[in-house]
Amino acid sequence: MLITPRNEPLRTEVTGTSAHDRVYRALRTRIMHGELEPGAALTLRGIGKEYDVSMTPAREALRRLTAEGALSLSASGRVSTPELSNERIEELAALRALIETELATRALPRAHLALVERLQTINGRISAAVARKDAVAYIRSNLEFHRTLYLRAQAPAMLAMAETVWLQLGPTMRALYGKLRRTEGSVHHKMILSALRAGDEPGLRVAVRADVTNGLRLLAS
Repeated sequence: MLITPRNEPLRTEVTGTSAHDRVYRALRTRIMHGELEPGAALTLRGIGKEYDVSMTPAREALRRLTAEGALSLSASGRVSTPELSNERIEELAALRALIETELATRALPRAHLALVERLQTINGRISAAVARKDAVAYIRSNLEFHRTLYLRAQAPAMLAMAETVWLQLGPTMRALYGKLRRTEGSVHHKMILSALRAGDEPGLRVAVRADVTNGLRLLAS
């Protein structure tokens, strides 16, 4: 048992592991939500200063994100968010279509009215973000819409794969939002909600596939 002098508070130090995890999760969220544009450079010094950590946890967070494909490491050692080729965008769009269509299909039998109402509320936040021209809020709410539905699939390994694809696409989604110049929320989300209410599996699969691929393929065209 650890004993401290009377009236002296017990000090809890932040370990390197917890510091690394904090930085990793913060950067992961920022990348996934499109807060960083394609080709944005990250440095150990900059990350250390921003998150008030030493070089070691900053380096470990970058190493982990690079392994997940969220960051790219050049031959010169420069770390940056990826600038995806058209072929890579097509590949990730195809992965989204495969994985997310399956997740939605598995979620359908558990899509009760309360879930549909929650998705409708999230969709309202998406429309509000579009009206404000807030790209990050749009991407964040859009991913929340999909994640909320897919959690009902009770397929954690499949959802983790989908999130890895979202992570790799985050900066590209930011670029896509600027190109689309949206003035309203996704029409495909309305189709998804209608299919969920009707228990329409074929309609749900079509709506999800269109929602997750159409914009990305426009960017790659």
